[in-house]
Order: sequence, then C-alpha cells, then structure tokens
Amino acid sequence: MTSRRVAAATAVLAAICAIPAFSQGRGGADWSTGGGDAQRSGSIRTDPKISPATMAKPGFQLAWSVKVRNDSKQGIGLSEPSLMDRYIGYRGFRSYAFVGGSGDNVFALDSDLARIEWSKHFPLTAPAGTAACPGGMTASVVRPVSAAMANPNAGLGGGGGGRGGPAKSGVGEPLQGAVTLAAMTAPAAGRAAAGPGRGPAANQQQRPRRMPNFVNAISSDGAFHSMYVSNGEEPELPVKFLPANAKVSGLILVEDVAYAVTSGNCGGAPNGIWALDTASKAVASYKADIVGAPAFGPDGVVYVATVGGELVALEPKTLAKKASYSAGQGFASPAVLFLNGEKPMVAAATKDGTILALDAGLSAVAAKSSGAKATGTLSTWQDAAGARWIAAPTGKSVAAWKLNGATLDSAWTSKEIAAPIAPAVVNGVLFTAAAGGAGKAVLYALDAATGKEFWNSGATVTSQVGEGGGLAIGGSTVYLGTKDGTLWAFGFPIEH
Repeated sequence: MTSRRVAAATAVLAAICAIPAFSQGRGGADWSTGGGDAQRSGSIRTDPKISPATMAKPGFQLAWSVKVRNDSKQGIGLSEPSLMDRYIGYRGFRSYAFVGGSGDNVFALDSDLARIEWSKHFPLTAPAGTAACPGGMTASVVRPVSAAMANPNAGLGGGGGGRGGPAKSGVGEPLQGAVTLAAMTAPAAGRAAAGPGRGPAANQQQRPRRMPNFVNAISSDGAFHSMYVSNGEEPELPVKFLPANAKVSGLILVEDVAYAVTSGNCGGAPNGIWALDTASKAVASYKADIVGAPAFGPDGVVYVATVGGELVALEPKTLAKKASYSAGQGFASPAVLFLNGEKPMVAAATKDGTILALDAGLSAVAAKSSGAKATGTLSTWQDAAGARWIAAPTGKSVAAWKLNGATLDSAWTSKEIAAPIAPAVVNGVLFTAAAGGAGKAVLYALDAATGKEFWNSGATVTSQVGEGGGLAIGGSTVYLGTKDGTLWAFGFPIEH
C-alpha cells in the first residue's frame, strides 16, 4: 500500500473514531411512520439494550446531535423522524434517520456516524401563505408500512429481542443483493409486489426482484414525493395530491395508498382525510374535522376521531364510510388500535379525558378509563405478563391505565412534566418529553409499569419541540427533533 493510500485510510479511520461509539442494537421493527406503525401504537415490544434494568443504571446519555438548515414555519421545526435500520445499498451498510423540515426540506442522516447522508429541497412553487396559514411542509416524512398487526407476544421471554433468527446474506444469490440500475429505473407499473413501495401490486407475472426502498413526503405545493432512501432521487415525477399551502399532518403510506389529514382550512383545502392511490393516481377524501392522524386495522380499514365526537371507520382507498360511533362529545386524541387477545380494538380519548375502547366494528364501548384524564395522543403496549396498557399526556404529567375487563384502571400518574408530548414505549420503558414552551425541551425515561423516573436529559436539549414533532425509537436509540433544526439522539455508549 502506498504512503498516500495509508494516509487516506488513516484519515478516514480517524474521522470515524472521532465520533463517540454508541450502541446500535438491532432489535425490533423500524419506526417507519408517525407513531411507529399503522396502528399508531407508539411502542416497540423488545429492544436488546433499553429495559428497566439498564435504565436504572448510569449510561444512557446524549449520543449525538446534528443541526440542519431549515426555516421554521407555523411553529414547526423538524418532524418526528422515520427510521430505517440495516439498509444494504450501493454505499454498503447504513442506518438512517429521515426528518422533514418545514422549509420544504428532507434530510437523511446516517444514524451510526451522525452525519447528513443527503438532503433534498423542494422548490417553493406554492403561492405565498398568510398569517393564519404561513405554508411550508407540515407533515412528517415516512416510509411504507403494512396494515398487519404484530403479534404482541412475539419476542416476549426471549431476553431482549434482536433479529429473531440467524443473520443471512442474499449477496451472490439470484435476484438478491444490491438494487440494480434496471430495477431502480423500471416503471412503477412493471414492479412486482415483493414488498412495500411505490407502484401497484399488479403484474404478478414478472419475475420477483429486490424492491428499491423509498421515503415519502408531501411538499408545500401539495405534491406527493417518493425518494430513494439511498440518495433522495425521485424515479418518477411527484404526484399532485393536495391543494398548495394546505396544513397537512398524519401522512402514512399503507399498501401503496398514501393518506393524510388537512386542518385549519388552509390553502383552500377542506378539513378531512385524503387518500392517494399511488398506482392509479386517484384521490379520494372524507370531509370532517379530524383529530390527529389516522390509524389502521389489519384489514386496512381506516379509523379517525373527529372534533365533532365521531369515531369513524372508513374503507381503504375509497374512504367510503363503513361504520361510526358517536361519543356525545368531541374527541381529544386520535384513534389507536391494539389486539386484545386476538380481537382488534380501537381506543381514543374524549374531551372530558375519558378513554373509550371499542371493538373494531365500533358497535359498542368495551371499556372506559377511570381516574386520570387523558388530554392527548395515546400509546399502547402489552407487557411481558400479557396485560394491555394505554398511556397518554394529562396536561402536566403522563398517566397510564391497565385494561381490566370492562375498565381501563388508572395505574399511575407521573411527576409534573410541562406540556408532555405523546409517549413512546419500548421494552418496559416509557419515554416522553416536556415540549419546552418558552423554555427548552427535556426528555424523560419512566418505568412503564410504575411511572417512576429513571432518567432525564436535564439542560442538554437547547430548543423546543415544534408542532408535529415527536419521538422515534430504533436501534436502542431515542430520537427527537426540535424547532431550531436539531435532531437529538440518546442511547448507551459501547463499552470498550
């Protein structure tokens, strides 16, 4: 090896080693969309590093922070991250965190090396906004997810998760390994239905091939974009989906159909939920004042809660009304779905703070909460003993309830946390953050069974959580984006 090559290799090694080494345990599914999955559960069943036992000891700390260039609009900074672990592409192995910026930006960060892998700015073609509707990209960037509901018992008792099987490589096998140029440039209509992504599940006669991976966004001009995760390039022109300058939230891509919610009557877009069939480019909508994001049953049925007090089930793709339940008062939280045994259930909180749990057919209330009053987005998980839990902000704290027959019994309420955001739960540990308000955000880790505080970030975070911001968890790391354009990552350092 020449001295020049040695020097170059040494420089690369030095650059890598200059970044603190933090654990990237490869357990659990990717946090691909807002709330983690199509059911918006806000939870991950297992993790190889995060647990009540490890959080009770010192070590969990700031792994890294990266600040990106983004103009904050509408009180929005960086969106809730979308994560991708174990990606193998032409640049080798990567773990990604994708975040959207209100200035019509998408950023892909290498979450192992704490660097920006690529960024993309959508040219601002939307008309100027107004004081009430300033414009900008308001929805999170997401990756495709399945409507299938995970078995809550999978991985329990296994000692901390992981891949669930031996590692295996497809490199060198027919039609496996890196995505070929031909596969990347094939028209959407000619792609086989080998997994989630752009294009229809048609053309079953074509030979199966490895599908390219996409990250999706809605720019401020209302266009739906699909970008390769590896470099941000768009193989197809963006598709017109919503009116320009609409205030968009809850973006999700389920079974090749994109769904999003509009609110505030911005950009001339009626309030409601919208669906875009990415194969036919057909757009459907259901008009109502929707609370938060839609959630999905295992059959693809769409559930939304409304300000007017209806919990509504809508047909996938067409958004035709399938069933509804009237609570007699408005809802204060979006819907969340979970399995009670083998039976899907839907839960949401009403304006008086009561959580209602119904069967998926919305025919009757199966359980009501007691005690603490929920004021925001619900998260749900099943513990190792098989008990079903729901947690939510209560205004100045976080509370948890345990499902017990026809009641959701109040289990605990945390100490005071100023304006807590939606909790995220992983392997018995509940994370939330004080949004910050006029101050700065603080991340908290609590025992999901008792509410006892394990840890908090203190004065580490230097900005507030913007509207639409939230937590994402993956690779034993907790991510949080803030209004000043910084993505924060917290985890355990690797022992040497």
